[in-house]
Amino acid sequence: MTDQWKDSYDVVIVGGGAAGLNGALMLGRSRRSVVVIDSGTPRNAPAEGVHGLLALDGIAPAELLERGRAEVRGYGGQIVDGEVVSVARDEDGFTVTLADENIVRARRVLVATGLTDEIPDIPGLRQRWGRDVVHCPYCHGWEVRDQAIGVLGTGPMSVHQTLLFRQLSADVVYFANTAPLTAEQAAQLDARGVRVIDGAVASVEIADDRLAGVRLVDGTFVAREAVAVASRMVARAGFLAPLGLEPVAHPSGMGEHIPTDPMGRTEVPGIWVAGNVTDLSAQVGAAAAAGAMAGAQINADLVNDEIRQALIPQP
Repeated sequence: MTDQWKDSYDVVIVGGGAAGLNGALMLGRSRRSVVVIDSGTPRNAPAEGVHGLLALDGIAPAELLERGRAEVRGYGGQIVDGEVVSVARDEDGFTVTLADENIVRARRVLVATGLTDEIPDIPGLRQRWGRDVVHCPYCHGWEVRDQAIGVLGTGPMSVHQTLLFRQLSADVVYFANTAPLTAEQAAQLDARGVRVIDGAVASVEIADDRLAGVRLVDGTFVAREAVAVASRMVARAGFLAPLGLEPVAHPSGMGEHIPTDPMGRTEVPGIWVAGNVTDLSAQVGAAAAAGAMAGAQINADLVNDEIRQALIPQP
């Protein structure tokens, strides 16, 4: 469903995931006019359920978003399907342009577009992504507990990832692939009983619509029921570049994000961001909480702006 929208709002929210919808909820409850523009491409769409979310553990991603949309609409917020291609400053705020050339004005903008998971170009990985090819032990670990798990070495987070998945299964193999181990890392894995297999990975093989195992370049096949791989996470925020906001390297080395202060405020006055676009490791609950915080801060900023305007002497 797409709402009929107006020409201008107090706040335009770009992105209708947990962060964007919770931001809209807070703003709607503050009697702000708000519209959420959503492209319909949530990061967690391939997953069967959202996990680690109190009172809603296991809920289907689509159901969570539909519930959130209904709550936002209940407070007068609007939801519009579309893709934002640019945000530009004007005299009184911002002009937001969509791919279909629709234009809407906003006094403030909250960006909650999430991130893109960049995974190695290894045959089979993308096909099983979010099912038996996973990345987060807290999002998917329980679902693959006690299975034969393989972790692909791809970068600085791979050993850490392996040690966390070892907490969930006694049968964990580390495929060194492109991330050979230091002596310290090798000792850590050995201490936890993780077998290390050297050599580059050629493919993740599938049989009967499920993961069968990992094939190395030298032809060796290792049967696995699940594979974990650390993605490189990159903020979806290209449309902010003309404003001087571009993704930068995250301190963790996990990818690129848009930096903010603790409240979600960016270096550009009037632009806030929340969720995975700034916090790469945030799960759904944390992203929603960040959206709520940003929404509250935006409302307070608007209140202060309205007070300043009211105190300007009239001619």
